[in-house]
Amino acid sequence: MTATIRSVIDRVAGEFDRAGLHFGHGTDNAFDEAAWLVGHHAGIEPVDLEDHLDDTVSADTVKRIEETARARIQTRRPLAYLLHEAWFAGLKFFVDERVIVPRSLTAEFILERFEPWIDPGGVKTILDLCTGSGCMAIACAHTFPQARVDAVDLSPEALEVARVNVEQYGLRERVRLVRSDLFERLDDRRYDIIVSNPPYVDVGDIAGMPAEFRHEPSLALAAGDDGLSVVNRILSAARQHLTGHGILVVEVGNSREALERAHPELPFTWLTTLTGDESVFLLSASQLQ
Repeated sequence: MTATIRSVIDRVAGEFDRAGLHFGHGTDNAFDEAAWLVGHHAGIEPVDLEDHLDDTVSADTVKRIEETARARIQTRRPLAYLLHEAWFAGLKFFVDERVIVPRSLTAEFILERFEPWIDPGGVKTILDLCTGSGCMAIACAHTFPQARVDAVDLSPEALEVARVNVEQYGLRERVRLVRSDLFERLDDRRYDIIVSNPPYVDVGDIAGMPAEFRHEPSLALAAGDDGLSVVNRILSAARQHLTGHGILVVEVGNSREALERAHPELPFTWLTTLTGDESVFLLSASQLQ
């Protein structure tokens, strides 16, 4: 029987379901992950896949798909690492185990240009703290073509991956990679927008993480007993690095409640995603003051 894109996706999704895999690195279910895997090996990007479901798949391509599916099940490595590919804000990025797999909810708000909280036309400087693969910095550079972006990370290994992506998008002149412990090496630079998807996983959640997450660098995930060790440092110094009309946008995941308890004095604005998630906060420079 001739294999089609649709039939191979269905078969691989069934294998993933039976294996009890955890999804959370670019997809949230077996079917979507199987579609990503099959599309990758068939040379079809996710946005075009639906138009090719009835295309036939060669025996060699089916073999490569099956090998990757087997590795996904046996190793529990996130699919992004097996494919060296991740998608963020509609853009494709190179990734490996030196960085976490891009999945920040902030992508939606970048594509909306952070309106109405800032005038996009006035954005000239952006800072991405804990940049990892550089996905957020590069997405910001695409969305704000007039802006210069500093992409900061403490990990030299992560910055090597970010450099690959910056080069891939031809952004060397506009995206500057900086090895720094948050603001430490930024001197007195100020930014119209500071964004960050910092480590925010508390000790309890770290202990209970599925196997897939244990392939990611712990430096990019673990943030102390309450998940706030990095976020607190960002809050304490962000005002000194924002312009007068600047905004700070940070994702904190399950640490939202702990953050609100720790900082009742701050009037967090919780941004709502299309799925109703509210774990990304926004604060203006004046609110931080």
